[in-house]
Amino acid sequence: MSKLKNLVAGLAGAIALNILHETLRHKKDDVPRIDLLGEDALQKVLRHFSVSIGNKDDLYKATLAGDVIGNAFYYSLIGTGGAGYIWPKALVLGIGAGIGAVTLPEPLGLDDEPVTKTDQVKVLTVGYYVFGALVTATVLKLLSRK
Repeated sequence: MSKLKNLVAGLAGAIALNILHETLRHKKDDVPRIDLLGEDALQKVLRHFSVSIGNKDDLYKATLAGDVIGNAFYYSLIGTGGAGYIWPKALVLGIGAGIGAVTLPEPLGLDDEPVTKTDQVKVLTVGYYVFGALVTATVLKLLSRK
């Protein structure tokens, strides 16, 4: 698969993940707040360089942009190494990202509560990342049709 196809598909998966997240976070209370985790992580990195983003809207936009870009590159890995194992790679990378989102914040010094406050939130967090990975795999399959 070409790198461009992989990036396009990864971007589609990242956007789908964020649409799912944004839609549900505005409609329900007991869902992951990946946005809050991302804002915490971004501010922590910026503070390391003696900088911060004080405006809440600017912080949200910067976090969203970083999230889409980072996930697009991550999901683009699903298309590497040929088309033979796209679905297993999507599942492994999606589950891995979700488990990482649930388990890594605390050891990294971040507030894990937005993605771990209940078992439902933990499962949904993993599910969101699997969803993005499956969208990526679907787009890769569509782009690979002859």
